[in-house]
Amino acid sequence: MTSHQNTQTMKPATAAKKLGVYLEATPAAFQEGVVSRAELTALQTDPPEWLRELRRDGPHPRPVVASKLGVSISGLARGGITEALTTEQIEALKAESPEWLRKERATQAEVRKETVRIKEKNKEKQAKREQQEK
Repeated sequence: MTSHQNTQTMKPATAAKKLGVYLEATPAAFQEGVVSRAELTALQTDPPEWLRELRRDGPHPRPVVASKLGVSISGLARGGITEALTTEQIEALKAESPEWLRKERATQAEVRKETVRIKEKNKEKQAKREQQEK
């Protein structure tokens, strides 16, 4: 008996998401094919020039734009940003600092604080439980 291993592949959209790039900005060959796990690993470890350029200059997908602006994806939508943005456009938005961006950043900061508070509270509860078990 021989073992037969199939190569796992993914759609270009999935690969683009894992690489953190905007699919429509990738080369046609990437968009039209399938990507194996080995190819994805190769792209991550030794990115070709087109991938380095996309990561550096964009256009960036919404999760990356949100991260670079320090807001949530929902916050982008509330601010009217629904399309991919280039690094230059992101920097311009940061410099302009419109009211919606300041508000969404403040909201995001509060969410982060609350997440930390809840984690600490859960750690305390866990420590109490472990103490009671002893």
